[in-house]
Amino acid sequence: MNAKSAISKEIFAPHDERMLGAVQVKRRTKKKIPFLATGGQGEYLTYICLSGKLTNKKPAQASITKVKQFEGSTSFVRRTQWMLEQLRQVNGIDPNRDSPEFDLIFENAFDQWVANTASEKCTFFQVLHHTCQRYLTDKKPEFINCQSKIMGGNSILHSAADSVTSAVQKASQALNERGERLGRAEEKTEELKNSAQQFAETAHKVRFRQDK
Repeated sequence: MNAKSAISKEIFAPHDERMLGAVQVKRRTKKKIPFLATGGQGEYLTYICLSGKLTNKKPAQASITKVKQFEGSTSFVRRTQWMLEQLRQVNGIDPNRDSPEFDLIFENAFDQWVANTASEKCTFFQVLHHTCQRYLTDKKPEFINCQSKIMGGNSILHSAADSVTSAVQKASQALNERGERLGRAEEKTEELKNSAQQFAETAHKVRFRQDK
């Protein structure tokens, strides 16, 4: 089980929440925790998770949660959590290239992050943008300095659907063309058959006259 699946099962599932997306991050300005529960300093991994409380198979309310995994531990710890309505701005930093850096601005917080990879950030942004557009009616957050592919929300799903649609259309076209070719072949066969029949009848008449 990978880390994100484990987070979903350990942190969100017990509260009847569904994890919609997650991105592993580090602060752009490194900030060390002063101590652990057992005392002393230590390293940890941080994940920014988007989750939803399910009602009729849709998240009635969505939230963004900071989850940490401390060095030497296999479990995850829920830290700060914000309701999606508290998100004010999502800054992609650079709209002209794949960049792992991004900022999240809430009503009472501002965090500067670097994602594990640019593609992981892109996927998280797509899910986040789609969720905001679908489930927030008022005070939707502003997305700035984001690439156009991110603003498509669920463009990954759209791309997959487009690929399937394209494949179906090509297959359908091929079948239609094959059907047309078969139809033309059948017509040609019928024409040849009629011609042969007419030729046979004519030959029979000529022979009959000669016999006389």
